[in-house]
Amino acid sequence: MDYVNLGQTGLKVSRICLGMMTYGTSQWRPWILDEADARPIVQRAVELGVNFFDTADMYSAGASEELTGKFLREFTRREEVVIATKVFFPVDIAFQGGYANSAPPRPNTAGLSRKHIFAAVEASLKRLAIDYIDLYQIHRWDYETPIEETLETLHDLVKSGKVRYIGASSMWAWQLANAQHIAQTNGWARFVSMQNHYNLIYREEEREMIPLCRDQGVALIPWSPLARGFLAGNRTPDDITAGHTPRARSDEYSHKLYYREEDFAVVNRLSELASQRGESNARIGYAWLLHQPGLAAPIVGASKIAHIEEAVAATQVKLSAEEIQLLGSSYKPHTVLGHT
Repeated sequence: MDYVNLGQTGLKVSRICLGMMTYGTSQWRPWILDEADARPIVQRAVELGVNFFDTADMYSAGASEELTGKFLREFTRREEVVIATKVFFPVDIAFQGGYANSAPPRPNTAGLSRKHIFAAVEASLKRLAIDYIDLYQIHRWDYETPIEETLETLHDLVKSGKVRYIGASSMWAWQLANAQHIAQTNGWARFVSMQNHYNLIYREEEREMIPLCRDQGVALIPWSPLARGFLAGNRTPDDITAGHTPRARSDEYSHKLYYREEDFAVVNRLSELASQRGESNARIGYAWLLHQPGLAAPIVGASKIAHIEEAVAATQVKLSAEEIQLLGSSYKPHTVLGHT
């Protein structure tokens, strides 16, 4: 396993980050793995050298954080591991993500107000059973709270020692630029990472967000690096009724993000190159991301041991400039997806 600095910080992270959203309780989403099924996957990730683990308070209504803390106490040394979590959404087993199909949260149980962030960080620390969080990320932009209030609160958490670094997630590039400017002007902690939506099928972030992050030294740690499994090459247009996996059949959000005819064309090009190279689609898909400048670590979701093994193996796959260009040649622009 190779390790890199997270952006312009001195924090060392593995080139693969294990996304802990997959572990918790199936009461939240049907494809989530429970403790018994998740344990060997996390253990294998640690054996392979992964030291970077990403969760969020909302995942499985806090159960993901509980398992993250439990597994990492069991398999790692605290001083070596990097634990990342997030704040914004309500922690509610009935909340699936997004507000379109969910009841509005109760007052002060979501968002990025000073009151909610202080309550949320204490709850996360308790569930994780740790004294500090290495990377505390805002899960989304809060349009109802002044960004100055949010940034000063996050700065106070860093100065208190409860948080080491702060990061951001999917938002518009102008929002990140504004937040960084305000933080710098006031002498507050700045965001050191951006967890954005980025993969071979969705590359709209290359227009503004990624150039901004590269210029400012903000580490890229993209979510959905295999497009929620779409790049694996086993998806079909009728997955929602006849998919090969529980997630393919139940992940309605994936159908909103991908499944265009143009998206299948990207997968076909990926499959052709993978076949020529004697590699899997997953390895080549991860390798393409790992070759992108400024990218620290993709956040990998693994529901099988083989999934994390494939991701780690991808760190050793070298692609030529011609192969990188070939992989991107079938891309067609998307509407902005993931934070709108």
